[in-house]
Amino acid sequence: MAVSDAVRSTAAVTTTKDPGPDRPPSKFRQALPQYAAVSPFFILFAIFGAFPVFFSIWLSFHSWDGIGTMKWVGLEQYSYLLTDPTFWKSITNTLIIWVISTVPMLLLALVIANSLHNATRFRSFYRIAYFIPNITSVVAVTMVFGSIFSNNFGLLNAFLQSIGLDKIEWLSQPWGIKIAIASIVAWRWTGYNAIIFLAGLQAISSDIYEAAKMDGASPSQTFWRITVPLLRPVILFTAVTSTIGGLQIFTESQVLFGSSGAIGGPGDGGLTIVSYLYDNAFGSNQFGYGAAIGWALFILIVLFSIINWRLIGGNDDERITKRAARRVQRKIAAEQVAADKAGKEHADAH
Repeated sequence: MAVSDAVRSTAAVTTTKDPGPDRPPSKFRQALPQYAAVSPFFILFAIFGAFPVFFSIWLSFHSWDGIGTMKWVGLEQYSYLLTDPTFWKSITNTLIIWVISTVPMLLLALVIANSLHNATRFRSFYRIAYFIPNITSVVAVTMVFGSIFSNNFGLLNAFLQSIGLDKIEWLSQPWGIKIAIASIVAWRWTGYNAIIFLAGLQAISSDIYEAAKMDGASPSQTFWRITVPLLRPVILFTAVTSTIGGLQIFTESQVLFGSSGAIGGPGDGGLTIVSYLYDNAFGSNQFGYGAAIGWALFILIVLFSIINWRLIGGNDDERITKRAARRVQRKIAAEQVAADKAGKEHADAH
C-alpha cells in the first residue's frame, strides 16, 4: 500500500509539472515568422543607412585620411568651415543654380500640368513624354547639354550666330556655367513635377470650377484664385523636394568639368556644396572635413525646407483665424475711438 501511494503521489507531481502539449505558444513565437520576414530590410538599413549616418557625425570631429589613425580635433573642422571662403563660394553657387532652375521649373510644370488637365486628346501620350526626361540617365543628359553649350561648336552658339549674334563661351565663365547646369536640372525635373501637379489637379472637385464659371470667373482668375490655393499642399511638396535635390547638385558639374582637373570649372563657377565635399573627401583624403561639409549641407537643407513650409504651407486655418481676429480688433478699436469722440463732442456742446 505504501508503495502504491508513493507511485500515485509521484505521478501527480509529474502531471502537475508537465505543461501539456495543448498550451498555446507565446506571442513572440507567434510573431517570429513575421519578424524574420521583415528583418532583412532592418538589417540592411542598419548597415548601409543608420551606421553611415552616425559614423559621419563621429567622423566630423576627427581628422582622418581614410587609412591611418583617426585624430580627435573636436570642433576644429566646423570652425574652419565657417571661415573657409571656398565653402561659402560653393554655397553661393548652389543657391544661385537652385533659384534659376527651381523657380522657372515649378512655374512651367504648373502650366504644363494645367494644360494636361484640360486636354481631351493624347493625354496619356503627353504624360509619358513629359516624364521620360526624369528616367533618362543624368550622365547622358549632361553630355548632350555639354555639347549644346559648347564654346566652339555648340548648337546654342550656332543658333546665336545664325541670327547675327556673337557666340557666348558658356562653359568658360561663371554665369554661363550656372545657366548650363540650371538648364539640365530644369529639363530633367520639369516633367516629373508636372505629373505631381497633375495628380493634385485631378483631386480638385469639378464642382468648384463649375461654380466659379457660373459666377463669371475668367480662366486666369480661376487658375490663380482657385487652382493655385487648392494646390498649396502639392506646391509645398514639390518646393521641398526640389530644394532637397537642388542643394545636392553634383553629377552635372562633375560630368561637365570632372575630367578637366577643376571640379567646379573655370573660376569655380560650377562648384557646388556636394562637389566641394567630394573634392575634400575623395580628392584630398580629408574625410573628417568632408563629413563636416555634409552636416553643414544637412542643416542648410533643413533651414530652407522650413522657410518653404513657412512661405507656402503652414496652417491655413490658423492664419485665417488670426487675420480675422486682428480685423475684428481693429474694427472694435475704431468704433470705440469714434464713440469716445462723439461723446466728447456731445459733452462740449452741452
